[in-house]
Amino acid sequence: MTSAPELTVVQVPVSDPRVRPLLRELGDEYSRRYGKDAHAELARYPDEEFTAPHGGALLLLLDRAEPVAGGAFRRYDADTAELKRMWTHSAHRRRGLARRVVTELEHEARVRGYRRICLTTGPRQPEARGLYLATGYTPLFDTTADPETIGPLPFEKHLKHLEYVKEHTS
Repeated sequence: MTSAPELTVVQVPVSDPRVRPLLRELGDEYSRRYGKDAHAELARYPDEEFTAPHGGALLLLLDRAEPVAGGAFRRYDADTAELKRMWTHSAHRRRGLARRVVTELEHEARVRGYRRICLTTGPRQPEARGLYLATGYTPLFDTTADPETIGPLPFEKHLKHLEYVKEHTS
């Protein structure tokens, strides 16, 4: 098994055939957790919102050319990217891949000039909630409340400027 740092990161359009497992598994997972067909939720945003000309991106992590994790962002406003479509293949979980996807998406958003990232996750996704808390996202909800009483759980993270990151990491 390879470690996360050895994976290949590729930016692809939603129409790329390698994205199909991501969308299929996400839809199935949401449907299991929330008891309804969630594939419609995945179709809520037009594919072009996840392309560079529209301020978005969709990234896949490939292990030997096979997609094992991915995620996307779309323009929320001029300064903010919204994370969507976070996914780790069911056969590749517990390898730190989701954390790697978040890091890659944050870097790409920073390169594009975004200063903030926002996102929501469902109340029945404790592993996603844990991921965002562990990667420095600020919860915009009462973390002591029952998640089922809140609905979608909003988070945000302010990104450091790219110049600052370069100066302090070399």
